[in-house]
Amino acid sequence: MPSVEVLWAYLIAVLLLTLTPGVDTLLVVRNTARSGVGSGSVTSLGICTGLFVHATLSAIGISLILVQTAWAFTLLKWAGACYLVWLGVASLRQACARHEVEAPAEAPLRVRASHPRDFHEGLLSNVLNPKTALFYMAFLPQFVNPEGHVLLQSLVLAAIHFVLAMVWQCLVALVVGHSHRLAIPFWIKRALHGLTGGVFIGVGAKVALSQT
Repeated sequence: MPSVEVLWAYLIAVLLLTLTPGVDTLLVVRNTARSGVGSGSVTSLGICTGLFVHATLSAIGISLILVQTAWAFTLLKWAGACYLVWLGVASLRQACARHEVEAPAEAPLRVRASHPRDFHEGLLSNVLNPKTALFYMAFLPQFVNPEGHVLLQSLVLAAIHFVLAMVWQCLVALVVGHSHRLAIPFWIKRALHGLTGGVFIGVGAKVALSQT
């Protein structure tokens, strides 16, 4: 296993990465505002589960193959871009809705029914993100001892990232969920959905047009 010094360096680096706002945080915010704290937490679980996928791919070298094979990386990039655009369109549709569902008695059922969808959205958002694949390919090996069990070390490092990201994103979900219970005018909520949708579409377009 990596030394204590290496683990501390990894912990600091991945903590800074986790606290940097990005698509994952935005997705947690959107789903929390849509269906509550439970929805945001399950979305975070899906996102963080994707980290193990990237760690495994990095350990067995598939990430390197994707980067070195132009058509495979392009396919991954466009899949991720299309998925982000799809999420953005869904947010814009919600922003354009003519009415808002506010029935308190129905909220728990709505949250429970959305959990599989929330998990899959989070998982796909992370797995289909080519930036995450590049990060794990270039970043994770620096903290892996090549003389040890590479896959096991990669999974342990991903587990550390998993815990940090889950704690941070669940805190974000709690804050958003608490503010969502306040008497926020519907036009503000609609504007936030519209802004979120625009950001998703913009990020998706940037991913699609990026050269790396």
